[in-house]
Amino acid sequence: MLSAASVNLLTVHSVARILSHEGGITDIEVLQAALLHDTVEDTDTSIGELQAIFGQTVSRIVQEVTDDKALPKHERKRQQVEHAPHASHQAKLVKLADKLYNLRDLNRCTPTGWSAERVQEYFVWAAQVVRGLRGTNPALERQLEELFKQRGVEL
Repeated sequence: MLSAASVNLLTVHSVARILSHEGGITDIEVLQAALLHDTVEDTDTSIGELQAIFGQTVSRIVQEVTDDKALPKHERKRQQVEHAPHASHQAKLVKLADKLYNLRDLNRCTPTGWSAERVQEYFVWAAQVVRGLRGTNPALERQLEELFKQRGVEL
């Protein structure tokens, strides 16, 4: 059985891989941010520590895609929808790849305790986020559109 840390490593690697292999992204700072995108949320690492090691651009991208875990879940989700259109192009790339990974993962394996209805609700919410990211990367957006179409979710 995989540990939570192992699952997180698979996730971050997969987000960077989606960007490079499917999105055609070669910008090293975007790829570094993709590898680090959950670091602040899932560890005791601060944005300042990321900046000291990886620089201003990478830490800014990570900060843009990091949820404030102090907020209730419904507020974090609302903020993702609200902030998506205003994110930098680099942060939008990371967010697109992360949503694509998460949705594929949900199609592959429903998390313990999740009903089919909860999975569908996640797809509907993710579509709201992705709407705000449109025009960022056509290749990734086509992949997302196909997943939403399979679920009957309007993008």
